[in-house]
Amino acid sequence: MPYIDRSDAGRRLARALAPYKALRPVILALPRGGVPVASEVAAALEAPLDLILVRKIGVPIHPELAMGAVVDGSKPIIVRNDPVIRHAAVSESRFQELCRREIKENERRRRLYLGDRSPIDVAGRVAIVIDDGIATGATVRAALQALRRRRPKQSVLAVPAGPFAMISDFHGLADEVVCLEDLEPYGAVGAVYRDFSQVTDREVIDHLRRLSPAPSPAIDPAGN
Repeated sequence: MPYIDRSDAGRRLARALAPYKALRPVILALPRGGVPVASEVAAALEAPLDLILVRKIGVPIHPELAMGAVVDGSKPIIVRNDPVIRHAAVSESRFQELCRREIKENERRRRLYLGDRSPIDVAGRVAIVIDDGIATGATVRAALQALRRRRPKQSVLAVPAGPFAMISDFHGLADEVVCLEDLEPYGAVGAVYRDFSQVTDREVIDHLRRLSPAPSPAIDPAGN
């Protein structure tokens, strides 16, 4: 089992990304699981930490099967998986309804995590996108497509683990891809971690507060 927890994975990923420190990158995490990993990288590279909020659009009768994804922004980006939509016989009206629901959830999470803070401008800068691992790749693919519209100088996808056979698929979306462990022998992202407990909203907020001198976002009374 390669990693103790996400922080351990982040420290190891930071060592692999050390050459980027001199380029003054921006670190973009996919919440919630990618945030503890990205937090370690941002601290080691002395880089600002921001989020790319992506929500998977699951098939109604099989929510774990992605038929698309939405990425937050002033003009949210919708990524479709048309073969899955057709196979699941999901109507266009139902698909759009689910898109609207996930767009609202992205908006809610950005307010919760970042308050009134504006996204960091990555135009002309090196942007490193980080998650805790890649399984199907749907959310990462959507995040990279959204990032391209923000015109970074260079985009880097960095993850502790993912299927090496799939990694080449991302080279057309990112300028560089860093993946430390092949997921194939393990089967699932959680299998490469000794501790893969769910990351809470409070933990996400704490990581962002520690690394970003931004106004404190509101924490819901339940502490989630």
